[in-house]
Amino acid sequence: MNTMISLPKLKIPPQLEGELDIARIRADFPILQQRVHGRPLVYLDNAATTQKPRQVIEAVARYYNEDNANVHRGVHTLSMRATESYENARRTVQRFIGAEHPEEIIFTRGATEAINLVAQAYARPRLRSGDEILISAMEHHSNIVPWQMVCEQTGARLRVIPINDAGELLMDEYASLITPRTRLVAVVHLSNALGTINPLKRIIELAHARNVPVLVDAAQSAAHLPIEVNELDCDFLAFSGHKLYGPTGIGVLYGRKEILAEMPPYQGGGDMILSVRFERTIYNELPYKFEAGTPNIAGAVGLAAAIDYIERIGRENIAAYENRLLDEAIRKLSDIRELKFIGTAAERAAVLSFILEDIHPHDIGTILDGEGIAIRTGHHCAQPVMERLSVPATARASLAFYNTTEEIDVLVQGIRRVLKVLG
Repeated sequence: MNTMISLPKLKIPPQLEGELDIARIRADFPILQQRVHGRPLVYLDNAATTQKPRQVIEAVARYYNEDNANVHRGVHTLSMRATESYENARRTVQRFIGAEHPEEIIFTRGATEAINLVAQAYARPRLRSGDEILISAMEHHSNIVPWQMVCEQTGARLRVIPINDAGELLMDEYASLITPRTRLVAVVHLSNALGTINPLKRIIELAHARNVPVLVDAAQSAAHLPIEVNELDCDFLAFSGHKLYGPTGIGVLYGRKEILAEMPPYQGGGDMILSVRFERTIYNELPYKFEAGTPNIAGAVGLAAAIDYIERIGRENIAAYENRLLDEAIRKLSDIRELKFIGTAAERAAVLSFILEDIHPHDIGTILDGEGIAIRTGHHCAQPVMERLSVPATARASLAFYNTTEEIDVLVQGIRRVLKVLG
C-alpha cells in the first residue's frame, strides 16, 4: 500500500528537524502544555479543530484591549484602526490563497456558511427543475445538506460521484456524470473522514470543459496543503479559521469577482447597503454586499495572525513534515493485527481513520482519553461515506505540525491498552 503523499523534495527548516526545535514550536501552543487525567495531553483531533498559538491568542486580545470598535462606519481613531486591521486581514487571506483581488474574499462564520451562501445566492436563482448539482460520496455534511436544501427549493437533483473501497473518487464515472444539466460541481479537497486528497486540477478541468463551475471545500486542506486558487482555476473555495489554527466563528468564501458581482446578497442588514429607502435599497459593492451586520472583526484579526504564523513555517514544509508523521503512524499502527484502516487512498494526508475488531469506536475514544489522548470517534459528519464503506463509525486520529513521533508511540501504546482491556 502506498502511504506517502506525492510531494516534491522539500528542504525542511531547522525548527522542524529536531525534538528541541519541535518543542519550541509546541511551546507556542499553551493548551498543549497541560495534563489530562494526570498524563501529558496528546492532541490528535486536529481535523475537528486545531489548537491556537499564543500569537493568535495575543492578536485577538490586543484587538479587544486596544482597537475594539465597529468597522467601516466611524471616523474616530479606534474605528479607523479596527477597519484597517479588518481589511488587512482580508488582504492576508488574499495572499494566502493566491486570489487576484481582495474583494474576492468574503468573510463568513466558517466553511459551512460559505457553502450555504453559494447555494442560496449563486445556485438557487439559476436552478430549474431537472437541473443537477454534482457532489462526491465523501463529502462532509456541510457540503451535502445545503445542496439538498436548494434542490428541494428548486426541483433540481443531487447526483453523487462514487468512490472505491480505498476511498478514492471514480474519475471515469465522474466524467460521465457531467451532463448538459449539470449546473455546479461541489467537491472536497481533503476528506475529513478518510484523509483522501482529491485530484482537484483534473476535477476542475473536466467540469470547465463543459462550462460547469466548481466549488472546493478546503476546510481540511487549508491547514495542510498549499492552495493557489488561480492555479487550481476553481470558481469558489471555502474554508474555516478554526481548522487553520485561528479562532472559531470566522471563515472565508473565495469567489471569482465576475461571478460574485452577479450574485444577489445572501443576507440583508447594515453595511451591505449603499442606501436604504422604504421604496428601494441599493446594495453595496464587493465584498461588502455579502457581509451584512457587524462582522467577526476579532476573528478576522486572529485568522490573519494564524496565516502569518503558518507562512513563517511554510506550508510546503508543514505538508512534508506531516507526511512523515502520517507514514510513521501508518507503519506503526499496521503492526496491530486487530486494527483496520478505513480509507487507504494512495494520495492522502493528516487523517487516520480505523476500527478495532469487535470494539466500538466510542469505547476506544473513552479509554484513550483516560491515557490523555484526544481522538475523534463517530461518523465525523460524513454519514454517507460511513454507509458506503459499511462501518457505522470509526476512530480518527488527525495530525498537525505540532504533533511528534513520540505522540504516535503513545497512541500505539494506548490502542494496545484498549485491546488489553476490551479485546
